[in-house]
Parts: sequence; C-alpha cells; structure tokens
Amino acid sequence: MSNPKPTMIEVRELAKTFVLHARGATIPVFADIGFDVDAGECLVLAGPSGIGKSTLLRSLYANYRPQRGSIRVRHGGGWVDLAAAQPHEVLDVRRRAIGYVSQFLRVIPRVTTRDLVAEPLVALGLDADVARARAEALLLRLNIPAPLWSLPPATFSGGEQQRVNLARVFVVDYPIYLLDEPTASLDAENRAIVVALLVEARNRGAAMVGIFHDREVRAEVGTRTLDLADLQRAA
Repeated sequence: MSNPKPTMIEVRELAKTFVLHARGATIPVFADIGFDVDAGECLVLAGPSGIGKSTLLRSLYANYRPQRGSIRVRHGGGWVDLAAAQPHEVLDVRRRAIGYVSQFLRVIPRVTTRDLVAEPLVALGLDADVARARAEALLLRLNIPAPLWSLPPATFSGGEQQRVNLARVFVVDYPIYLLDEPTASLDAENRAIVVALLVEARNRGAAMVGIFHDREVRAEVGTRTLDLADLQRAA
C-alpha cells in the first residue's frame, strides 16, 4: 500500500477584511475559509471577479495579513504559520518553500534577464555560473531568445515579461507554487509550453494553488476546485 502524499498547506478559519480609513468603511473579502493542499495537487481558486481569489492567493504568500485564522505551510521539516510569522520567517519560507507567480514582473533596473532568473538559485547558495546555466536552459525552453538574455526585461513585450516571470520562479524546484493567472498574456504556443512546465512540477510532487481563467489550462493543470462563491453562500 502506497504512502499518502504529505499535506503541504493547511488553511483554517481564514478571514480577511480591508479597512478604508479615509472613508471609515470596512469591506469583508472572505471569512472562515479552510482547506488543505497535498503534494502533487493543484487547487484551482474559482468564482466571479471580485470574490477574493487574488486576495486569498496573496494571503497565502503573506502579502496580506488576515484578521483571523491560520495559514500553515510545511517548511524545513516542520510547519510555519504565515498568518502569525515574523518577517524573517516569511522571507525564509519565500526563499526556500514557496514560488509565487504574479501577473506582473517586478523589474530590477539594469539587471540582465539571465541574472534576474538565476538570482533565486544564487540566493540558495548555488554557484553563480551553474545558476546562470540553469536560467539559460529554462529561458530557452520558454522561447526567450538568447540575444535578450543579456538585456534587462523592462522593454520586453507583455508575453515575454510573463515568461521571464515564470522562469524566475520555476528555476527553483519549490515544494509549493502560488499561481495568479500564469498564462494570461501568452499565445497558444507559449501557453502550451507553460502548461507542460506546470504539469511537470505538479507530477514531481509540488503543491499548487492557482487562478486560471482559461478553461483548458484549468482542466489540464488543476486537480480540484475551491469555489469561493460556494463558500460565501454556505457561510
């Protein structure tokens, strides 16, 4: 009998509201959300626009601090609750355990595309030349032409920047990936390449939580769905 796959993310009774101090208004986003994600799973966040999918994803990355609840992720042989973690703990989890693909590439001025993608590996202690070689291999796979590798990506097209964004995250074999519309600005050919990359990571045991508006991508990458609208109706 095979061993069950380990749980990588545990969310319990999570609640998030935004306070608009200038207007004295409190806007509830979601409440009492709970779920687990195991290794080798891709949980798709679903629901209409404005339901809180991106807010939930950013909460899982500790960009937003929830008002209530816990976000436990497996890290370093134990667990870290990102809803209560200190800043240095959050940074270490991000460096070693969680890769986050946002919809926007945060460009560092004058840093080449090659070095931008290699940087997460260098931060983990890998030799710089080895890191650059891995970065080049992934950039090549993602159809970023070699003449662009020595240029900063600020002037690249939206699709090229998104693929650089993906390369920067997937150059590291993280145990957890958070994906906010990873194929949104890609054509059919490059979308298929990215889908294959995501499926490979999932099949090697990575746990994923993602937002995918493309139904075909959702069907290929996702293993189950969490509909935030259903949760709100049940609350």
